[in-house]
Amino acid sequence: MTNTSITIIGSGNMANAIGTRASKHGHSVELMSRDTAKAQALADEIGNGTTVGTFGARPAGDIVVIAVLYASAVDVVTHYGDALAGKILVDITNPFNADVSGLVTAPGNSLSQQIAAAAPEGTHVVKAFNSILQGVVAQDKPVDVFFAGDDAAARARVAAFLESLDMRPLDAGGLEMTYALEWAGVLLVGVTRNGAGFDIALGARVP
Repeated sequence: MTNTSITIIGSGNMANAIGTRASKHGHSVELMSRDTAKAQALADEIGNGTTVGTFGARPAGDIVVIAVLYASAVDVVTHYGDALAGKILVDITNPFNADVSGLVTAPGNSLSQQIAAAAPEGTHVVKAFNSILQGVVAQDKPVDVFFAGDDAAARARVAAFLESLDMRPLDAGGLEMTYALEWAGVLLVGVTRNGAGFDIALGARVP
C-alpha cells in the first residue's frame, strides 16, 4: 500500500498506539477528538506532521479509525453523518459488559453492525485491532490482526494498511463475523487475566 492519509477519531491510548505506528510507517495521520487540546497534545507527541481536524468535519483520511469507547461509537458516527460518506470506517471497539465476562451486543447486532447502520450510504465498516492490546500495537513488532467487514474492496484496503504496519491481516469474512471478533476481545482479556500477562496477542499459527 502506498502511504496514505489516516484519520483517527479519539485521543486515548489506542489512538496513540495506532497513530504512532501509522506515522512511523510513513502514513499521514489526522486526529479528531471532542477534546481538541488532548488531540493536539497527542499530535505533538506523535509528530511527523500529525494534524488535528475539527471534530465532526469531513475527515482527511480515506481510512477513518473509530477509537472511542464503545458506548459512544454509534453517537460519534451519527454526529459525523454525511461527512463520513465514502470512507472506510475501522471499528476497534470492544463492547464488554461490566466485568468483561461477556458482551453487551448480540448475534446479528454487533457494535460494528450498529455503526454500519448509523453510517451514511457508501461507507464501509471493517472491524480490526479489537483483539490486540494497546501495548502490543505500540511495540511496533510483527503481529496478527483479525478483521472482518461488509465489502471486499474495503477489506482489501484495510489488509494492505495492516501489512504496511508490519502486521499480518487475517480476514475473518463479512460483517456478521464482527460479533465473533468482539468475543475474541473477551477471550484475550480472559487469557491475560489468567496468567498470560499483557504482552501477548491472539494469532493463528500452524505448529
